[in-house]
Amino acid sequence: MTTTQTRNHPSPPPVRLPLWDRRFTLYFAARTVSLFGDAMMPVAAALAVGALYGISGVGIVLGTWTGTFVVLVLFGGVFADRFGARRMMVGADLARVLTQGVLAVAFFAGQPPFWLLVSMAALAGAAVAMFLPGVNGMVPLVAAEPQRANATLKVADALAHLLGPALAGLLITLTGAGTVYAIDAGTFLLSALCLGLIRLTPGGAKAPAPAEAAQDTGPARSLRRDLRQGWHEFRSRTWMWAVILIWVVYGVLLFGPLVPLSSALIGARLGPNAYGLAVSFLGVGTVLGGLLALRLRPARPLAAGAVAMALYTVLPLCVALGAGLPLLLAGHALGGGALAFWSVMWATSVQTHTPPAVLNRVSAYELAGSVSGIALGQILAGPATALAAPGRLLLVSAATCLVGCAALLAIPAVRTLRRADPLPDLAG
Repeated sequence: MTTTQTRNHPSPPPVRLPLWDRRFTLYFAARTVSLFGDAMMPVAAALAVGALYGISGVGIVLGTWTGTFVVLVLFGGVFADRFGARRMMVGADLARVLTQGVLAVAFFAGQPPFWLLVSMAALAGAAVAMFLPGVNGMVPLVAAEPQRANATLKVADALAHLLGPALAGLLITLTGAGTVYAIDAGTFLLSALCLGLIRLTPGGAKAPAPAEAAQDTGPARSLRRDLRQGWHEFRSRTWMWAVILIWVVYGVLLFGPLVPLSSALIGARLGPNAYGLAVSFLGVGTVLGGLLALRLRPARPLAAGAVAMALYTVLPLCVALGAGLPLLLAGHALGGGALAFWSVMWATSVQTHTPPAVLNRVSAYELAGSVSGIALGQILAGPATALAAPGRLLLVSAATCLVGCAALLAIPAVRTLRRADPLPDLAG
């Protein structure tokens, strides 16, 4: 083609597929309302449980929730691939309506016994283990462009963390923890309703992806074979298991102890409302990080995410050094933005580099690995304060964050992983 022909017949611009169809709108609504309730829970647990049973009590309750999740999440991935992610998510939401409702009644009635808090944490953790593997698997089924969808969902997550913690702190001060748990139960009920209205059938706007079709029509498969196949897909991707190994360390030394230790330090120094406000500013940063991920499409998403993640170091550092409220809020905002950008790059990489038929199982393995360290870190947070002051422990957390980011960039499989386009059959 000549230059003149090129001018007269320019190549058409790439078509940007619509995001806000009925399926994604319902899914977005389900996740938004559920995330809002979830955003209140760390504050409720840290303040309500901490006031009754101290840092160790908070660590045990959170660690029980996380530990149960880690033990069962692999089965959640298998069931999501076998029976359908949406069905498992609806069932899990209804189970959490029960657990949070029981805790609401218990707090309204007075002081809940510790065994009840631990028992409901275990049941809620089991429900989340059935729910979360399907979150990754559902995104390609309801959205043609996973990065846009993930970034949009991350903004919703951020807004939830902006409003939820502050509301939780205010409600606990004015009405008590029972109100927070009751609202949380209501959010799960609304989430289940929205998810139940999503239709992944050939009669919808898009034909179902092969993963969803196989879930309903394929032959019965052994649980062991399903787990083995998911493990094979997971370990065959060096970039994936290398990131998860680093995230296990992060869980033990950074993410796990952060809530028990920072809530105690900030609450004792500036009051419980200050802690709720700080977590809200974490949400402010997450909004900004999600919006940035909507605009940027780096060729090497995990390398870009690792550079951004280095800024998360500021969060535990400002708590450890006893920063004043303005600096504390700025540190949480910067940390939230860094983690949000990494999360979008990671989720999109997993979704676009994994075959749809095994995506839920692979997601379960990466979730089990990344969250297992958090459970251990939460449980050990209380006993660790007998060995070192909470501030010094958070200095270790900050150093761990920097070293982990350097390790991510030093691994060739992580550093060189390139952005993949959505699979053609998911575009409808």
